[in-house]
Amino acid sequence: MAIAIGLAFGALIGVLLGLLGGGGSILAVPALVYGMSFTMEQAIPVSLIVVAAASAVGVIPRIRAKQVRWRMAGIFAAAGIPATIAGSAISAHLSQPVLMVGFAVVMVVAGIRMLTDQGATGTACKIEAGQVNWRRCAPRSLGAGLLVGLLTGLFGVGGGFLIIPALVVMLGVEMSTAIGTSLLIIIANSVAGIVSHLDRITVDWQVTAAFVAAAMATSLVAGYFGTRTDTARLQRWFAYLVFAVAAYVLADTLVLH
Repeated sequence: MAIAIGLAFGALIGVLLGLLGGGGSILAVPALVYGMSFTMEQAIPVSLIVVAAASAVGVIPRIRAKQVRWRMAGIFAAAGIPATIAGSAISAHLSQPVLMVGFAVVMVVAGIRMLTDQGATGTACKIEAGQVNWRRCAPRSLGAGLLVGLLTGLFGVGGGFLIIPALVVMLGVEMSTAIGTSLLIIIANSVAGIVSHLDRITVDWQVTAAFVAAAMATSLVAGYFGTRTDTARLQRWFAYLVFAVAAYVLADTLVLH
């Protein structure tokens, strides 16, 4: 039964991750905690494994479609990896209720970003002939990378809900390319988080493997459709779902316990 539940939740996370370029990963931790009875300490590293694996296969169609900016991904990852390690260290010293409340807040922020994101290319950092003005934009990229990395280590989220707006609004990247680039950044940060949590991973590996395998398979399929699908309406409804889950997490943590 546990393996069947893992397959179902993993498939859902994979679909959302492949279509939205990272937003789907925000539900991985609640799925593990409430759907599969993991503790928060167990859920964070498993979430990172799922996110890294699903992103790795989800990015393949984006790379083939040339919807990736490698240099941008490198700059975000350079800032995000040490921040992820720091976030993992902080997470180990926080209680589960504190982590759950913090995670719910992150979910609310993610939902707001999804609703306010119109998919338009920003002008904060001008791109000319495909080239970015890095002297102006690198500091902003590093700041965003640090924040995303910290959240990845603390809560086991991929951070696509912050990476994509940063790429679009701050660097003027087209939405389709921002999604592909986001997946690369998520992979780098998630791997760093997994390494940081290795000494604290105590889970049922059969169930975890089922969750990861389902997420990888559906992320790959959804990634192919995502390269030519308008996901604006899906993103809006997904934001409402995120708000509902965040409300449940807060009620369960602050009221029911």
